[in-house]
Amino acid sequence: MMKNTPRHALLTKNRLDNITDNDVSGQHYLDVVKAFARLSYESIYIIDYSNMSFEYVSDNPLFLCGHTADEVIQLGYEFYFLHVPPQDLEMLSTINDAGFDFYAQLPEPEKKQYSISYDFHLVTKAGKQILVNHRLTPLFLTTEGKIWKSMCVVSLSSQQHPGNVRIFKQSSNDIWQLNLQTRKWSKNGKPALTDRELEVLRMYAQGLSINQIAEKIFVVPDTVKYYRRKIFERLEVKSIADALAQAVNNRMI
Repeated sequence: MMKNTPRHALLTKNRLDNITDNDVSGQHYLDVVKAFARLSYESIYIIDYSNMSFEYVSDNPLFLCGHTADEVIQLGYEFYFLHVPPQDLEMLSTINDAGFDFYAQLPEPEKKQYSISYDFHLVTKAGKQILVNHRLTPLFLTTEGKIWKSMCVVSLSSQQHPGNVRIFKQSSNDIWQLNLQTRKWSKNGKPALTDRELEVLRMYAQGLSINQIAEKIFVVPDTVKYYRRKIFERLEVKSIADALAQAVNNRMI
């Protein structure tokens, strides 16, 4: 009866039965991961699919849900079952299946060039739901070309609802989006901003006001408002904070 439950799918889709000596050699990398975590406001953790565990969890509180990093490591995948609401856990199962099926079709030399992004709720110990963005990319592959370890980055979501599943390829403008109902991927291009719109968005990121931006680019404030409106339309957002998050996630700025 476990076969079709989210718990079963999350634990078995990419489970690895055999890690060879060639796989293991030369994988001394956690100091680099820890250094990256110290420099980032985001939560960082490493999944090891050979035993379905968390090899490393940073101490950023967003992902921890009130636990310590060591406690989350001890919980492993049980953490998801404790702190993701049932409807989102079922969605994660769908994403897990579709994501690994997508990766399985890729040429092995290209697999590390791809990352997946999606949004889901975490429930804190106090019962509060927080919508987070979760990005995952392969760290190591086995000699058979399966994903052995992945790095995960968790930040506050810029969206209003869970889902928003996308796969990105490094140095490419292509994005694959998952329809959660049909479980099919569709290929699209990244949203594009004009040079002027990017300039305005960077100035917003610096904390400049509309009047200050207008002064710097030698236009009237109403023109800056026009650029802001076009940015919102192109990125399909409703605020500058969301526009900046989208631009960062899409590596536009």
